[in-house]
Amino acid sequence: MVHATQPVSNVIAIAFDFDDTLVPDSYDAVIRSLGHEPKVFREERYHPLLKAGWDGIPARFYTLIEESKRRPEGQRITSEFFKTVGQNHDPFPGVPKMFDRLRQCCRDSSTGIDLEFYLITSGFVEIAQNTAIAKEFTAMWGCEFHYNESGEIVHLKHDVSHAEKPRYLHYLSKGIHSHSEDNLLFAYDDVAYDELRLPLSQIIYVGDGTSDLPCFKLLNANGGTSIGVNKDGSDWAKKHEVSKSQRVDNLVPADYSEGSEMMTSLCLAVESLCKRIQLRQLGTGE
Repeated sequence: MVHATQPVSNVIAIAFDFDDTLVPDSYDAVIRSLGHEPKVFREERYHPLLKAGWDGIPARFYTLIEESKRRPEGQRITSEFFKTVGQNHDPFPGVPKMFDRLRQCCRDSSTGIDLEFYLITSGFVEIAQNTAIAKEFTAMWGCEFHYNESGEIVHLKHDVSHAEKPRYLHYLSKGIHSHSEDNLLFAYDDVAYDELRLPLSQIIYVGDGTSDLPCFKLLNANGGTSIGVNKDGSDWAKKHEVSKSQRVDNLVPADYSEGSEMMTSLCLAVESLCKRIQLRQLGTGE
């Protein structure tokens, strides 16, 4: 008997942005840890670079590299510094317990379906990798420094621009957990639907702003789920000039406490995907 139903993947993925989605802004956290007031540091060091035509990511990294050079030996910015910042960077309310709550939501809705978590950030992945929640993620992608032999920051080694973030949704769809040059090329290769580890329609993405709009657009075009974080209660769509293709399924505050609108939204999204997978399993006789 030939089935006309879609192939089944028993995996659901939730991909998160980092800054202002799961944690307060990590650039500000770094600046405070260096003894500066973030607003002043940004106005004096960061904003002039933007006005001179710099892109935001290299501008942030350059300000820290220059700050490190100004500091006496023994007080420069090192990998250990970022480790400490990450260890002390507390997430938003409810985030530490969110992962188990969503896993339980998945178990309550189905059997045999795996729920995985991913992080895609245009910020400092080295901070994310040292937070208390790092162990929850299957893979984490973001910007990284290059360090010299003394462990001090010297260059921007790897950046994840806003436009590149969708590449990593393709990565996790295909089961790729690194970002080598070969994988960069492979990410956009056509792969048969039944050869994907999970389709884009089984990915939920959570992000807070302009850096996430390309991911929202990709998932909207492929049947995925997008949840936007509204930080200040402002007109989010107008503020970020959101187009029709970039709209989200829900827009909620960054509160992951039990019973919050965010947790309700995430649970509903997981439950919906579980039911969809179960329907396809019936169609294939699995």
